[in-house]
Amino acid sequence: MTQVIGVKFKDQGQVYYFQASPFVVESGDSVIVKTEEGLGLAYVILVRDTIPDGFTKEQLKPIFRLANEDDLVSQQENLTLAREAFRYCKECIKNRGLDMKLVDVDVYFDRSKMIFFFTAPGRVDFRELVKDLVKIYKTRIELRQIGVRHETQMVGGLGNCGQVCCCRRFMRQFEPVTIKMAKDQNLFLNPAKISGVCGRLLCCLNFEQANYARFQKKIPKLGKRYKTDQGYLRVIRANMFRDSLTVLNEDGVEKELPLQEWNELIKRQSRNKPGRQEAKS
Repeated sequence: MTQVIGVKFKDQGQVYYFQASPFVVESGDSVIVKTEEGLGLAYVILVRDTIPDGFTKEQLKPIFRLANEDDLVSQQENLTLAREAFRYCKECIKNRGLDMKLVDVDVYFDRSKMIFFFTAPGRVDFRELVKDLVKIYKTRIELRQIGVRHETQMVGGLGNCGQVCCCRRFMRQFEPVTIKMAKDQNLFLNPAKISGVCGRLLCCLNFEQANYARFQKKIPKLGKRYKTDQGYLRVIRANMFRDSLTVLNEDGVEKELPLQEWNELIKRQSRNKPGRQEAKS
């Protein structure tokens, strides 16, 4: 039986799958794996007996070995080095007057490379900054510019709902979010209400979009007036959670109708008078 493990290199990082054989691994263990950038220490977050969907057995590489005490000590030293490098880099940025904000520092397990993540409103000439860092740490240095969404994913924060941001908790890839999604979900287009702590549109607008899209296909066009056996009714609102429509009759009175009852009204009108039921606005 193939033991497949899911590992992370960071808490907010993506899950990668490996074969544990010939080692016996449990959730919470630390392992050493081979990556394109060399050896890395990862943390086991799940163990399963089946191959994940979308993968083949040949695609799953075996882990290199289990991590030992020396590996854990080295990892802790790397974390300490990353914190020190963060402080030093911030000082260099300030001294050189660079228009950039340092977000995080990542040190490779074997210290062959250090990556400094930053945000900036535009392009930054950081060549002299790289020289400052190389002079101190004497390893490969990469400065990588990221967007505000990735910054929030790294740093974390509380969303409007009071929960830790989704990108920090479980999201690994960002999907496009548009203002049309907010309109489809009948939200007030107030930037303070539909934007996350990163200042961009809420990622959670995307979570329910498929449900709203299905609901939109079932309902009549809002704002249109329809002839029924109860007179002309104008559809003014739709409620996905109640599966209902709010209509306005000819006397100016609002009434909420279950969607099923609305469909029956239209069917009766169609039987009574074949042809076009919809009136012009």
